[in-house]
Amino acid sequence: MNFDFSDDLKLLREQARRFLADRCPPAAVRRILDGADTHDRGLWQGMADMGWLGAALPEEYGGADMGAEALCVLAEEVGRVLAPVPFSSSACLAADALLRHGSEAQRRAWLPGIAEGSRIGCFALAEGAGNPRPGGIGARVQAGRLSGEKWPVIDGEAADIAVVAALDEQGAPGLHLVELGGPGVTRSPLRGLDPSRNQARLRFEAAPAEPLGGGLAGWAGIERLLDRAAVLLAFEQVGGASACLEAATAYAKDRHAFGRPIGSFQAIKHKLADVYIANELARSNAYYGAWALAQEAPELPLAAATARVAATDAFHLAAKENIQTHGGMGFTWDMDCHLFYRRSRLLAAQLGSNPHWKNRLVTLWSGQAAA
Repeated sequence: MNFDFSDDLKLLREQARRFLADRCPPAAVRRILDGADTHDRGLWQGMADMGWLGAALPEEYGGADMGAEALCVLAEEVGRVLAPVPFSSSACLAADALLRHGSEAQRRAWLPGIAEGSRIGCFALAEGAGNPRPGGIGARVQAGRLSGEKWPVIDGEAADIAVVAALDEQGAPGLHLVELGGPGVTRSPLRGLDPSRNQARLRFEAAPAEPLGGGLAGWAGIERLLDRAAVLLAFEQVGGASACLEAATAYAKDRHAFGRPIGSFQAIKHKLADVYIANELARSNAYYGAWALAQEAPELPLAAATARVAATDAFHLAAKENIQTHGGMGFTWDMDCHLFYRRSRLLAAQLGSNPHWKNRLVTLWSGQAAA
């Protein structure tokens, strides 16, 4: 079994790395972090022009039909540069929900716009603190009108549409599509640890909502969507962790103390060795997740939970040790280390906490053992 990417996808990775190195230096991240824009619009349109936003979408909906593995490759490169764009929210979560659960009319209405970058989607599940669970959904749809609150919603300020988890008239959880510029919708910005990715509180007061009609229904469909997104976010985390290790290693070779590079001291060697091991474990688990995602394999829930846990741990460790390796300057505003630490904490909470995914992993393993 070959878990490596194809030559075409490796070329896509090289192209993406060159493009993002040129268009998304740390200064671009800081510009969004310090400014009023919700995202880097020029970078977003450039990614759309490259065909990345519709990489996994069929050609009939304006996509490139390159498959889920292409999204994995792109997510890793987006994570390496901390791109301040709604890639995971729009190109991964919202687009995947529409493609798998939306009606044909909904797909044709929204997917081409997402692919060309003229429309941005987000996914609204959380209602305050807490992990994903059916009992955590309080928003409700009655007679095609949605009422309730969702927060925090990542990229909720930038989005045109939201895929919202809400209860239907029978009290069953499901997915509903809401135009955020329509009546009955109020958006309030939230200030998070990583302002380079905007967050919002969405308040719905009898807002028009369309149920997503196809695919799996109920909580099972939401959980499947989260599993698929977990793999893609794992690649984004692996990309960020790799960039942290590279930055720390380069600094350890360049910075001298007591007449020698600090990388020659055992304490620094051990730190970087631990990060390397964690990163490689995360990457191997992410590749397993990419295989399960592309093959629609029954192992996807287990692979997704494994990838999610390993990548979250690796990115946190790499971001933390990158700061420590840079010493007294590492935590200052002038260095870029804090940008990676901020993103590591944001991604760690995006689909539920790490303990939530660890519990899910244990439950899935226990179920397999019992079978």
